Amino acid sequence: QVQLQESGGGLVQTGGSLRLSCAASGSIFSINTMGWYRQAPGKEREFVASITNGGRLDFADSVRGRTTIHKDNKNNILRLEMHDLRPEDSAVYYCAAGERPYSWGQGTQVTVSA
Repeated sequence: QVQLQESGGGLVQTGGSLRLSCAASGSIFSINTMGWYRQAPGKEREFVASITNGGRLDFADSVRGRTTIHKDNKNNILRLEMHDLRPEDSAVYYCAAGERPYSWGQGTQVTVSA
């Protein structure tokens, strides 16, 4: 089972941007769907974005239009870029493998200051 490790979180100002990376311990080429999720304090984990090897992209309504996701099969990295960040984007961000995720990273904290 592939191990996932997120990086790139931190403190960002409202209106700013972030780039998160998720490094896999092995090849992600055979993993058709990978995605990003997030969990804010006191809330359930929610879907953010996903990508398939076929190029299908899905985004939560709350981030669509200001978010991109990229699956780098050569370097085994999943990336997420978000722009026009808002305080409500503050959360722990997780990457996941699988359409119904079966492997999760430990998460990286993103805090957007008002």
